[in-house]
Amino acid sequence: MLSKEGVTPFEMNNQTIVSEFIFLGFSNHPKLQGLFFLIFLVIYLIAVLGNTLIIMAIKVSPALQTPMYYFLSNLSFLDICYTSTTIPVMLVNFFREKKTISYEGCLSQIFFLVTCAGAEGVLLAAMAYDRYAAICHPLQYPIFMSVKVCVCLVTGSWLCGLVNSLTHTVLAATLTLCGPNQISHFLCDIPLLLKLSCSDTSVNESVLHAASATIGLSPCLFTAVSYILIISAILRIPSAQGRSKAFSTCASHLTVVVVFFGMANFNYDRPNVGSNLDMDILVSVLFCVITPMLNPIIYSLRNKEVKGALKKLAGEFGFSRKISD
Repeated sequence: MLSKEGVTPFEMNNQTIVSEFIFLGFSNHPKLQGLFFLIFLVIYLIAVLGNTLIIMAIKVSPALQTPMYYFLSNLSFLDICYTSTTIPVMLVNFFREKKTISYEGCLSQIFFLVTCAGAEGVLLAAMAYDRYAAICHPLQYPIFMSVKVCVCLVTGSWLCGLVNSLTHTVLAATLTLCGPNQISHFLCDIPLLLKLSCSDTSVNESVLHAASATIGLSPCLFTAVSYILIISAILRIPSAQGRSKAFSTCASHLTVVVVFFGMANFNYDRPNVGSNLDMDILVSVLFCVITPMLNPIIYSLRNKEVKGALKKLAGEFGFSRKISD
């Protein structure tokens, strides 16, 4: 973070209003801009198409009208929003010599990025509770996961993301920016904006730490405890076939959880010692771009019900290509 003591009164009084930011991400590889564009375009199309197919398959298949797939359709919608917040701007900037985003656009990107990331973490915890209720309390499952409960959990996930994001965005809008307007990344994020501020950022940092504990760490711990109880219940099942069937119902979600929280932790909590621009870009690409693309692939490969629904959907649209089992 820039030292606030390093800003003289003269500089404070003669600061200019920042109207745009310049992204430095990928700028150190000018000859690869075209290749980067094609790679991220393909990734974006796969992410949007894959998650859209998941939503449509769940909608048309009566067998998938269950709480688990209700949560999955919301997760897919979140992933579409998440990738659409960052990748289109990145794709446009590949054709620009000066990769810019407006001040308002930067705040908007922060708002939607933080909303989607926060909501997804809480939603994954809600999905873990659903698997816990299904495996540990199967007889009470219809009560534990009624329609009202499911709607409340999804609504709560969105509200947590929105409240957290709105708080960070409003605080970011109050920052005084009088340093360089260059962001060493391909997207806008709270920690990156704090580095450009020459005003007091202690409140922003305190709120950021509090949010990391509540919106970030709490869902992760809740999910971990849920799966400890789930695995303990599965191990008590006498037959190997029963244990395999029980574990298969949560394998896809567990894989997505490990990928999401693992990438999030690596992206935000890794030490800055020895970090460079290329490494920062790579880590953020894994979290912000690759993870939303992997989610539909994980569910379609490891879940027989989803594969069956996708086959049915393909048949309804007249596609002859089969999705292999």
